[in-house]
Amino acid sequence: MGQSLSKIYVHLIFGTKKRYPFIQEDWSKELYAYIGGTLNQYQSPPIIINGVSEHVHILFCLSKNYALAKVIEEIKKQSSKWVKEKSFNRKFTWQIGYAAFSVSSSKIEVVKRYIANQQEHHRKKTFREEVMEFMKEYDVIDFDENFFFDE
Repeated sequence: MGQSLSKIYVHLIFGTKKRYPFIQEDWSKELYAYIGGTLNQYQSPPIIINGVSEHVHILFCLSKNYALAKVIEEIKKQSSKWVKEKSFNRKFTWQIGYAAFSVSSSKIEVVKRYIANQQEHHRKKTFREEVMEFMKEYDVIDFDENFFFDE
């Protein structure tokens, strides 16, 4: 009998539309828990989710049964609907794009610490600076900086 095996860790980053500071500290943990539930629905267990007022970081293990784009589409669609239904912010919306990077199993703890320390990290660095560092580190060359940050 054949069997398909995979263990793909993904560091996912995406922001709110136009980087508007929609995500408020008093309900952000509920949002992250909801996103975690959505990941579980798509057999992609979350490892850590955290962020700041205008973007989130998610480390998860991608299911072998779902494409990355489908998982991200559902996270964004379902969480946006949830925020509006809970009346946290009726205008809430995520940006269209995202950044997703593979993570070696040997670097999981490093990425977890990085995500856990988002509030402190962003006292020193903007979202744009952070994403540009990732693009450089991962050697992403075919990316329209203006489109990513202006949407």
